Amino acid sequence: MPEKNHDLQKERKVSIDVFRGATIAGMILVINPGSWKHIYPQLRHADWHGLTFTDLIYPFFLFIVGMSIHFAFKKVLEKNIPVKTLYFKIIKRTILLFLLGLFLNSFPEFDLVNIRIMGVLQRIAVCYLIVSIIYVHTSLSGQIAWTAGLMLIYWAIMEWIPVPGIGSGHYEKYQSFATYLDQILLKGHMGYYEKLGEPEGVVSTLPSISSTLFGVLTAQFLMIRSFQDKKHIMLALAGIAFSFVGIIWGYYLPVNKHLWTSSYVMVTTGLALLVYSGLYYLLDIKKYRLWGHPFIVFGSNAITVYILSIVVAKILQTIKLTGSDGTIYNLKSWLVLNTFNELFGNLNGSLAYAISYVLLWYGIMWIFYKKRIFIKI
Repeated sequence: MPEKNHDLQKERKVSIDVFRGATIAGMILVINPGSWKHIYPQLRHADWHGLTFTDLIYPFFLFIVGMSIHFAFKKVLEKNIPVKTLYFKIIKRTILLFLLGLFLNSFPEFDLVNIRIMGVLQRIAVCYLIVSIIYVHTSLSGQIAWTAGLMLIYWAIMEWIPVPGIGSGHYEKYQSFATYLDQILLKGHMGYYEKLGEPEGVVSTLPSISSTLFGVLTAQFLMIRSFQDKKHIMLALAGIAFSFVGIIWGYYLPVNKHLWTSSYVMVTTGLALLVYSGLYYLLDIKKYRLWGHPFIVFGSNAITVYILSIVVAKILQTIKLTGSDGTIYNLKSWLVLNTFNELFGNLNGSLAYAISYVLLWYGIMWIFYKKRIFIKI
């Protein structure tokens, strides 16, 4: 039987740890298929407009970053730590995340001349920096204004600033203002996104900050002392409302992960609220927690396991083997072809490899967790 909860205010929200860990596990799953040619549709990004399961993972993580900012900074601000000290910590973490992102982009070739500047960790770094500053210097109403304002500013930029030879208000491939600006500012430094445009680009960073701020606002809602037993219902209702607004907005501003449109922010935030409301109810109200422990293990070293999983995946692709027919394979391809595909076929073999890779990292992170090794990044 679940334990009775006396004070949700004072105890750590297990639901946040589980949500963070589940998101990281999902991230490792979708970026490590056995073969990019054989993937279930929901485990790849939408080709352009639209939404898949994979398109939810990154905004979910930014949402969690926002929640974590509130809980971490609230304690610091209550201790009256000087703003200079706080800024030092914020800037230090921002620089570290950005540099780690650059490392992942360049590893193992380290071609710094053509290095892709932006990426997943780089955007997290930028969102963390800006949202932290907003949180420290604004009230709740100010944070709400920033959240809405950045989405509307993005829409205005995309709708009203014309692309030479194309015009304004275009959201198709190669035609948007976001893509045009990135091809000017980041030319030669977008990696394989050089033609399509940087998905973690300049203009699209504006609404991604809103994705993070929504996490900040949600965390503050959780700290309200009133209606403790109804918070999960209110979160779910908000999630439905946000998703509905995003879908309607999508008729005018397409839901698009690559462009990180404002409608995409609303839909993914709504779905994040729906998922989180269920986790909050099960884990923090009803205290059904045993099932969530594997995700707590992942979440306890979230950025660390993300980085290590990418490094090892790249190493597996640099090790060369020669097959019996003389064909040269990298170690990953050899493993997939000779084990997973043999057992499950191409499509399910690709999925089985991805699941196995997630389980491998769960085992490694379980050792970290048991030995109390928590790497703060």
